[in-house]
Amino acid sequence: MKQLKVIISGGGTGGHIFPAVAIANAIKTVYSNVDFLFVGAKGRMEMEKVPLAGYKIEGLWISGLQRKFTLSNLLFPIKIIASIIKAKKIFTTFQPDIAIGTGGYASGPMLQVAATKGIPTLIQEQNSYPGITNKILSAKVSKICVAYEGMEKYFPKEKIVITGNPIRKDITDITGKRNEAIRFFELDENKKTVLVIGGSLGAKTINESIKKLLPNINVSNIQLIWQTGKTYFPLAQEAANNYSDNKTIKVFDFISKMNMAYAAADVVISRAGAISLSELAVAGKASILIPSPNVAENHQTKNAMALVTTNAALMISDNDAREKLEQELMSLLNNESQIKQLENSIKKLAKPNAAEHIANEVLKLLNR
Repeated sequence: MKQLKVIISGGGTGGHIFPAVAIANAIKTVYSNVDFLFVGAKGRMEMEKVPLAGYKIEGLWISGLQRKFTLSNLLFPIKIIASIIKAKKIFTTFQPDIAIGTGGYASGPMLQVAATKGIPTLIQEQNSYPGITNKILSAKVSKICVAYEGMEKYFPKEKIVITGNPIRKDITDITGKRNEAIRFFELDENKKTVLVIGGSLGAKTINESIKKLLPNINVSNIQLIWQTGKTYFPLAQEAANNYSDNKTIKVFDFISKMNMAYAAADVVISRAGAISLSELAVAGKASILIPSPNVAENHQTKNAMALVTTNAALMISDNDAREKLEQELMSLLNNESQIKQLENSIKKLAKPNAAEHIANEVLKLLNR
């Protein structure tokens, strides 16, 4: 079997990195002899997370444009030129058969070079409103895999394939693992468990809202698995130590075993990034969504509303979270039938085989 050489580029947040790793893992299951090279942005989380997943990665000196005037914006054109030069070098050295982009700054230069060289290219867009990198690349790439209907508003219709969002494989297999997960986190199996995830980089509003309800955790007979992101972690840890003997509040800057976290959870509090919502659907979890307001075209609110209108999730605006989250959470935890309804509704939206679908699209491109 001929060795297949695949470049996968994307990153900046977990929402770009985890799909990239999931796609690589799926390609390996359908084609055994593959050499992968990931390309990310220097200093971003992919440079740490991708090697942990067992793949090699190269970094480009690239970042996005800031909304306000900064020194970084003055450097932007220089970074673009430097990244394209480095991307050409990577391409010449590695000589890939195909290039795949999952969004984020680094995928722009890499996919641009690949398309110019005439090799097959595929991008995967997670959101209902595409990022600027994928919008620009869409005219040049061979195939575009999407998770939402109606994406021909942004991309050439003939290139679009609806696949759903690839997620971490271990999340597809959490049925019946609650007790194992409760033991993993050293929690009490007789208490309701709330999982808090603000996205891979954390979320200030969610963290502050959770901190506000900590005094009631012990007296409410509930327990907390709280992923804070690196920035807020020391504050959260200090706050948790004031209200708990560490048996009811577990604080993490990042949770690598998300399958265990989902398995333990009765209710999830989360941002409304596309990958988080795809994971919640496959895990079949009742959730309270607090969409980030700091995203292009308010796409997280649009993502969340698609679930709210089908009774698949509850939503609180970022502005209201500090005041309303505690009441909404306690009301849901005390309403078993509502939890079940949310679980049943969100399960209907699950696409657990998205990564395999994308892997098959990759092989189709290579067989042309």
